[in-house]
Amino acid sequence: MRVITQQKLGGPEVLTIVDAPAPRPLPTEVLVRVKAIGLNPLEARLRAGEFPLIGQPPFILGWDVSGVVEDAQTWRFRPGDEVFGMSLFPRAANAYAEVVSAPALHLARKPASLSHVEASALPVVGLTAWQGLVDLAGVTAGDRVLVHGGGGGVGHVAIQIAKALGAHVIATASGSKREFVEGFGADEVIDYTAVDFTEVVSDVDVVLDTLGGDTVERSLAVLRSGGHLVTAVAEEDSELAAKFEAAGMRFSGIAVDPDPVALRGLVELVEQGRLRVHVQETFPFERVADAHRMLDGGHLQGKLVLTV
Repeated sequence: MRVITQQKLGGPEVLTIVDAPAPRPLPTEVLVRVKAIGLNPLEARLRAGEFPLIGQPPFILGWDVSGVVEDAQTWRFRPGDEVFGMSLFPRAANAYAEVVSAPALHLARKPASLSHVEASALPVVGLTAWQGLVDLAGVTAGDRVLVHGGGGGVGHVAIQIAKALGAHVIATASGSKREFVEGFGADEVIDYTAVDFTEVVSDVDVVLDTLGGDTVERSLAVLRSGGHLVTAVAEEDSELAAKFEAAGMRFSGIAVDPDPVALRGLVELVEQGRLRVHVQETFPFERVADAHRMLDGGHLQGKLVLTV
């Protein structure tokens, strides 16, 4: 099989395609013939060496996959089943490959309404949004939810999950993404390039932050008393956490992890027609460097996907 690996840290040009032996699934694992691989900004940062989450090169990036089961060392799946998921995070899952082995509990059957491309784009962003809004924040009907970065991968999925929970959803996004964000159900869209959100938003129950920087601290001003900020970016900032707690607010960091319950929840929303994932562009396996250049550029609408 072919894999995408790197021998050193650096720009997209360090990603190379090589031949490698196919993995063998352990008990409770399945071997998946990959059809599509979802790309995430985190992978560009790991490639560049911004932090050593999976150690030093050589390594194989990636977590999000969709494909077909070839071998099942478990009763949960059979060869021929179409599956998708995010395995092993934050450990290396070696998903930039034509074949991967993954724990069965980290996968789910692909909804028939999703293509492999769409399914591969969903796990990391969907699980992040679900765990932040459902598990941590406990969003319920009538809550006012502010999603920062509503046009991004996590953001556009979070809007839909919050709406499915019955929340009133406010999203920040650049003006060029207004129509895109509204299309996913946002009740209000704040153009952060033209308006300071702290001047037009108030009495928010939950803030989901996907941006980091000063956005997190400034969000303190828009929360109601006892409100809850969940961040997927500044989760280890103890000083910020103390500041929120001193003001009578809750502060939680979300570092996504494999979660079969949440994955099934995402599948249910997809099957109900209440959740879809937007893929901005697909790239063939051989053009992974081009895909990473686009990741490096930021300001994406939804996700990027490699096809295998």
